[in-house]
Amino acid sequence: MKINKWTIGLAAVGLVSLTPALRAADATPVPQPVMTAMSATTISGYVDTSAVWNPGTGNANPAPYAFNGPGKQDGFNLNAVDIKIAKPLDEGKWSAGYTAEVMLGPDATAALGGFYPIRQAYVSLRANVWNGLDFKLGEWDNLLGYESTDAMNNPNYTRSYGYTIEPTEHVGLLAAYPFSANANLQVGIANDLTAGFNRNISGTPPPGTAGPNTYTTIESKKALVSLLTLTAPDSWGALKGSAFYAGLDYGPGNAFSHPAINAHIVDKTELYVGTTIMTPVKGLSVGASWDSINNSDLGAVEGYASSVAAYLSFHVPDTKVTLNTRAEYASGSAFDNLVTLGNAQEAKILAVTETVEYKLWGDNVITRLEGRWDGSADGSPMFGGTVAGAPTEKNAWMIAANVIYKF
Repeated sequence: MKINKWTIGLAAVGLVSLTPALRAADATPVPQPVMTAMSATTISGYVDTSAVWNPGTGNANPAPYAFNGPGKQDGFNLNAVDIKIAKPLDEGKWSAGYTAEVMLGPDATAALGGFYPIRQAYVSLRANVWNGLDFKLGEWDNLLGYESTDAMNNPNYTRSYGYTIEPTEHVGLLAAYPFSANANLQVGIANDLTAGFNRNISGTPPPGTAGPNTYTTIESKKALVSLLTLTAPDSWGALKGSAFYAGLDYGPGNAFSHPAINAHIVDKTELYVGTTIMTPVKGLSVGASWDSINNSDLGAVEGYASSVAAYLSFHVPDTKVTLNTRAEYASGSAFDNLVTLGNAQEAKILAVTETVEYKLWGDNVITRLEGRWDGSADGSPMFGGTVAGAPTEKNAWMIAANVIYKF
């Protein structure tokens, strides 16, 4: 019996299976090299959806945290679809792997900039040096921050202002070295600190750039990224698993244009310190983070942003319920094209977020209800209002239901 060549091809990559009888009946061999290449590959991802209600008058000036742009208010949303194909590194002293990840949807457009829809695409290598030295060459996720681009990995559905002012993706070479089971250092060289920076961002180009309305990377200038992670060992008892993070980024950050200043490339200095502490109380953990960004090379004009946040997470014992609380103070300069923070001359914002997560449909489905308040710390109107109108509200409120399926 002759088997269709497409059936054999699907069997080769593991999408269908052939019975022993069918294999014996056909003389065409299954292409083993393809099967070997695919054998360790994994496919994962998620679908992120939400329903949002914003009590109050007007949505023209929403609270300026990430992924809260106009269009998400008072309605149903497909936030993102993410698909990742990867082959992890083997446990051997010399090994190689890869990651290819795409992200689609409104959140992806905002997070990835000119990289859209590619989220990550890199080759990973492990060298037999001391405890093992791992490399990523290509495009990879930002190192800094308490929160992730993936909502499912965060304690809350909405993002903090700390996440908002951080970079998202880098293209470059990243090295990671484990000094021990409890200390790891990552250091990388990247083209820039902002996704899309060298991908044809519109604007009036400075002299010597590639052409009209484009900015390009500078040949002799690259960005430094780094993160140190320390984890408490098992001998610390109830504190085991607690972690401390410290990171520094410096380098080309974004294209900047202002009437008082010639258009040019802005250098950024980004600092991050964070911690998650396990407690003796069953199910209770606390966390804290500090983010700071300063934009140099602006002459008499300063661009900056900072955020301080506290986190509290409590998994109610013997239930499927987890309560997550975040309180944050953020401030930033008027130039939100640099720091994407604020609608006024100088934004000062207080924000409190409360999230209730209930695992009704098992571990693969995240279902949570969230309430959030953002308030102007100096009492000036920052939110609400009508289209093309000035902000009219000092407070912004949000209630959201978030459902994510992980596969």
